[in-house]
Amino acid sequence: MIGLDLDGTLLNEKKELTPRTRLALRKALDAGVVVLVATGRPWMGVPEELRNFPGMRYALTSNGARIVNTADGSVLEEHLLSPELGKRALEICGKYDTLQEIYFDGQGYVCEEKMAQVEKYHRNPNMWEYLRTTRKPVPDLMELLKKENRGMDKAQALFADMEERKRAWEELAQVDGLTLVGSLRYNIEINAAGVNKGSGLIRLGELLGIRREEIMACGDGDNDTVMLREAGFGVATANAEEQVKEAADYITDSNEEDGVAKAIEKFVLGGGERIC
Repeated sequence: MIGLDLDGTLLNEKKELTPRTRLALRKALDAGVVVLVATGRPWMGVPEELRNFPGMRYALTSNGARIVNTADGSVLEEHLLSPELGKRALEICGKYDTLQEIYFDGQGYVCEEKMAQVEKYHRNPNMWEYLRTTRKPVPDLMELLKKENRGMDKAQALFADMEERKRAWEELAQVDGLTLVGSLRYNIEINAAGVNKGSGLIRLGELLGIRREEIMACGDGDNDTVMLREAGFGVATANAEEQVKEAADYITDSNEEDGVAKAIEKFVLGGGERIC
């Protein structure tokens, strides 16, 4: 099995799947390997091409909060953030200049006022259109949370000021029951305690009868660190953060140089030591 992070890993900086990467995925699937995205994005934030990629049967979304069957979008397993903890996280992040998101059932929601200012909060211009096309704007996130009054996949805050991000992280870290990661240097992703891509990938392997030693994971960001440690073979891209590289067994080329495709070719398709 191969678990693949999206942003900064499988996708290039334009958020595209390159022809070489597409072909490597196709060949791995044809060889009988289970290939899936393992992302912090919600299910509806996964690019349509990957949601409908022939042979890709599963997706690990929201940092492992939901494992989805891609055929019909049904959930194999979920570990949700309680409404009480979600409310507390929004209250803390709301004290700062942030664009906040909450995810229910694989769909992300954002305050419409902040959606209009996405350029202020997302440093990467390639993420502006992604946010606009995959999130549902609502007048008030706290009102939505009160109305739903149930567990959510994840909450997230994007910060305009990095000093405020530091202070918010320190406050959130004092709240029992939360897991915090930052896949971007200017965000905080908030999941229920114990939720991470690594445990989700290993759990899916157990459900499918795939041993840890038969799992390869590829990533670049903070939320990939545990996944690379937990998998039998962890691959970091050359553009990965330093702690991710330290957790990896192998460092491939960057996401701009088809790094994931090269790792699959080398370790899965017979171009080098076979892992999967």
